[in-house]
Amino acid sequence: VALCPQDARTAYRRILSESARKLNAQGSQLGNCIEKARPYYEARRLAKEAQQETQKAALRYERAVSMHNAAREMVFVAEQGVMADKNRLDPTWQEMLNHATWKVNEAEEERLRSEREHQRVTQLCQQAEAKVQALQKTLKRVIVKSKPYFELKAQFNQILEEHKAKVTALERSVSQAKTRYSVALRNLEQISEQIHARRLQRLVLRRASPVGAEAAPRDTTAELGVTAGTHSGAENPQPDALSVLSLQTIASDLQKFDSVEHLVGLSDAASLNNEELSDRTPRRAGHGAFKHHRSISL
Repeated sequence: VALCPQDARTAYRRILSESARKLNAQGSQLGNCIEKARPYYEARRLAKEAQQETQKAALRYERAVSMHNAAREMVFVAEQGVMADKNRLDPTWQEMLNHATWKVNEAEEERLRSEREHQRVTQLCQQAEAKVQALQKTLKRVIVKSKPYFELKAQFNQILEEHKAKVTALERSVSQAKTRYSVALRNLEQISEQIHARRLQRLVLRRASPVGAEAAPRDTTAELGVTAGTHSGAENPQPDALSVLSLQTIASDLQKFDSVEHLVGLSDAASLNNEELSDRTPRRAGHGAFKHHRSISL
């Protein structure tokens, strides 16, 4: 079952508390032999750490030696190229030789530095192991007597390390998920802004129509999504066309996520716009004002 970081931390604290309680009970049974044997186990811990450092230093030294050998081979190749008759005056080979020589010097310094470091940690490791051997001889009786306590302690330490690794992994996963979520939100915001900008641009273009556009009322009404029956009074709404009012409504909807307050004044805005269109439409003698209806696509 997958745990969240909070549950994993709670489990870690619970195991830590139980471990401390059991170790305390074990220590009460064994007495003061635990404190007497503790220097031996501390020396063993330091010796183990020194051994790990020695291994790391050995790897660094081997890597430095390999880089030094590769740099020397590069110098050899560059010298052979410069010594060739046709390449004596070629600046490319001279530059390659200079670069290879610089790499050899750098690799040599790294090799010497890693060699000294390896010698230092090797000496520390030998000293730590010698101290462990000496303490083992002098504290042999209390070491044997306190062995159950330190074995139990080692088991609890292993369990706690495993749970600690789980907590770290879960926290890393949560951090990565939050990062992906933040990136997705930014992408959605950019897409929303682009859509909003395009709609505003279309709205501006519709408002900035040519002066002679009024001479073609049929095209204007079709563009606005309204078809007025000037002769027979028939109503033919076109729901697919976006009017100025629908563009304004959509632009407003983008910034009113779950609110419905913007629907309160929609009928008033539509009636005002209808009255403006009705004033622009010429009336014939003997006919009343026509009522215009529009379809608004949200």
